[in-house]
Amino acid sequence: MRNRLNWRFVLFGVLATLLQCLLDALLESDGLLYFLVVIPLVSFVLIVLLVVATRSKKRLSLATLSMLVLFWLLSFLFIRNLFVIRNAARWALQSRHYKAEVLSQTDPPNGDMKHIDWDGWGFPGAGDTNVYLVFDPTDSLTAAVKNHQGTKYSGIPCRVPRVNRLERQWYAVMFYTDERWGKPHYDCGMNN
Repeated sequence: MRNRLNWRFVLFGVLATLLQCLLDALLESDGLLYFLVVIPLVSFVLIVLLVVATRSKKRLSLATLSMLVLFWLLSFLFIRNLFVIRNAARWALQSRHYKAEVLSQTDPPNGDMKHIDWDGWGFPGAGDTNVYLVFDPTDSLTAAVKNHQGTKYSGIPCRVPRVNRLERQWYAVMFYTDERWGKPHYDCGMNN
């Protein structure tokens, strides 16, 4: 009876982890705070709880161990899929605003797709990574979602390493570090 699993405790831990991941995805674009602060801090607290529960022979030791393992698993999945999770969360909350902003643009004269700055991150000395929200009226970028290699697509001036489909005709397109759409002094460096 001592090691019976307390499912409510574990469920609370899983829900708290998912909420923290979602908040981090909405507030931070690169997940660095989550990786460097949240994971070590929560892991430390859970390990201390596990040691205390094990020494005092309480029922929460199995639940705490389960919560720690699930926290690490969910955190790994979150960090690995941060780009997709962040895009989906932002799109779900503000797609109307972004669509109106992109669609209000005049058609670019050079054949580029309509786009706006969508996201970005960087660190001094390491460069900036830029992500653009792209409207693709022909949905030609659908194949790009499955292609995980740097490729050049019609209507986008640079080779891009990653494309994420938000919904039909709408994509988040990540450029290589220090490449920007329409900025002559950055443009498409070595990856073009």
